Amino acid sequence: MFPSPPEELAQMAVSRYGEMVYRLAFSHTGSRQDADDIYQEVFLRLVRRPNVFEDEEHLRAWLIRVTVNCCNSLWRSPWKRRTVPLSQVEETAAADEPELTGLTEALQRLSPKDRTVIHLFYYEDLPVAQMSRLLGERESTIRSRLTRARQRLKLLLEGGET
Repeated sequence: MFPSPPEELAQMAVSRYGEMVYRLAFSHTGSRQDADDIYQEVFLRLVRRPNVFEDEEHLRAWLIRVTVNCCNSLWRSPWKRRTVPLSQVEETAAADEPELTGLTEALQRLSPKDRTVIHLFYYEDLPVAQMSRLLGERESTIRSRLTRARQRLKLLLEGGET
């Protein structure tokens, strides 16, 4: 089902899943530059990886997992921990639409784990069972995290603090 040369697989993956990888990276980092770096790293890893995907769903799951891992690695890096943003204004994907800007800002204030489950559930339409397999956690844990993340997001959108 998949092209055998890594370059062909990467081209197919970029065309089908590139937007998903970028959206997930951006929702996790809140920065276009960091999302660009993660996007590039994910697809470089795909090219370097032997072609052992069972099917397209396996490829999609692998891309999501690698994206989340790259985002987590970014936050753990000494460089990221020592940097200070040049401005206090967060870069947002929807600066022209105030209601989306508010949502984006509220999402950025959630913890990375909360942002991940919200993004995978609402933006990527993944069921809880698949999220559980991807994130390596029990379904009940994912459901609890999703419920708590929704509650925190609601509080943030209503102007309260978490």
